[in-house]
Amino acid sequence: FAYRLHFSGNLYFLVYNSGSLLRLGPGLFEVGDEPFYHLFDGQALMHKFDFKNGQVTYFRKFIRTDAYVRAITEKRVVITEFGTFAYPDPCKNIFSRFFTYFQGVEVTDNCLVNVYPIGEDYYAVTETNYITKVNTDTLETLKKVDMCSYVNINGVTAHPHIERDGTVYNIGNCMGKGASLAYNIVRIPPTQKDKSDPIDKSKVVVQFPSYQRFKPSYVHSFGKTDNYFVFVETPVKINLLKFLSAWSIRGCNYMDCFESNESQGTLFHIAKKDPGEYIDLKFKGAPIGMFHHINAFEDQGFIVVDLCAWKGFEFVYNYLWLANLRANWDEVKKAAMLAPQPEVRRYVIPLDVHKEEQGKNLVSLPYTTATATMYADGSTWLEPEVLFSSPHQAFEFPQINYKRYGGKNYTYAYALGLNHFIPDRICKLNVKTKETWVWQEPDSYPSEPLFVQTPDAVDEDDGVLLTIVAAPGAQRPAYLLILNAKDLSEVARAEVECTIPVTFHGMYKP
Repeated sequence: FAYRLHFSGNLYFLVYNSGSLLRLGPGLFEVGDEPFYHLFDGQALMHKFDFKNGQVTYFRKFIRTDAYVRAITEKRVVITEFGTFAYPDPCKNIFSRFFTYFQGVEVTDNCLVNVYPIGEDYYAVTETNYITKVNTDTLETLKKVDMCSYVNINGVTAHPHIERDGTVYNIGNCMGKGASLAYNIVRIPPTQKDKSDPIDKSKVVVQFPSYQRFKPSYVHSFGKTDNYFVFVETPVKINLLKFLSAWSIRGCNYMDCFESNESQGTLFHIAKKDPGEYIDLKFKGAPIGMFHHINAFEDQGFIVVDLCAWKGFEFVYNYLWLANLRANWDEVKKAAMLAPQPEVRRYVIPLDVHKEEQGKNLVSLPYTTATATMYADGSTWLEPEVLFSSPHQAFEFPQINYKRYGGKNYTYAYALGLNHFIPDRICKLNVKTKETWVWQEPDSYPSEPLFVQTPDAVDEDDGVLLTIVAAPGAQRPAYLLILNAKDLSEVARAEVECTIPVTFHGMYKP
């Protein structure tokens, strides 16, 4: 589909910018008579807002993954998704159906989570080993890539770190030493002078150990400073044996394989970036669920780690079944009241730890109340500073001025505000003073805000935020909203005469 938008407001952004806002999310929630059950099951739909010659145009197209093409062709769910099990073809006889169960796990390539560049190419991604090359001009699907063919990895996150030269770092679990699970940091180099594919030169740069041999933690993102990687190992686990055995014989989905280790707490791992070297120090904290890092940076012998936390060890995805989200507002709130409490937290990890300092707070940074205390067993207990907390109000899908301040001491974070899991506001947080700003309108449901720096930027927050807003019931039920990043005042909006499903993540391509 392609739509010309109804644009209103200040034309500054359009005049000084020519580029595309790219977004990914679920767009197909049932196939034939079979529904998908979880928010992360819908088939990948790519959205694009083009800014050119003072006008905005909206395009969208389904990513033609194997999961999508086979589902459309057979009019049923063919590949098991996050919360939906794919049953064998009912047209097969009992013997062929029986053997289908023993062919191993067919991992989904439904790349509905994010899009990012590798070299001069762009890939739509999920959290498995498959990434999908796309043409960001036409939104055509080009190529399915299996990262297992290049590095020792079972899957990679949808949240890599990309350096200014185009180098990509990502993390995923793998089979490590002694037939035990571990986590590898993978490096993909920037564009090659000989125009060869950078993925061909992917390599593992460092490995983190796993707390449990066959139960790796769920990893959605990781932290990176100029010189270090930060991996937060939460108590939310993937039961690998259940994943391999129960799936093949009994039939289950990804969600069935998650469990919580109530005694582990949260482990903080650090490693040097170049050369890659794991630092064998034990940092622990109270149990949290965690999906998104905000930023991390080094300061005076410490690593400061800001992230979006969910208190406790319960898996938040348990509250994102479509049946729950489609319930009436009172039922949505009732369910969300049982969920973990969200907070924005700052942890501080000391790089210089000495055993003679047991019982003392090792953090000497003057601007934070976060502490790090060494125990007699040599481990260091981390207590965070809470930067933002409000009952059942989450500051999630965070963004910063990543181009200039990723991995560096920064001041501002932007996020989608979740009210009992319902996205109903855009937020800005000053991580130094804890001052907040909010954009909100009745019956309007925005998506993750993306920061775009203005060409002549001086201050950290000189720029705009781009977000797609659903406005059900309005004459034009969706619009692209452009906000001034300084105070979240509206710069402009471009309305679309069609509905736009929820989107998770994306990028601005100049």
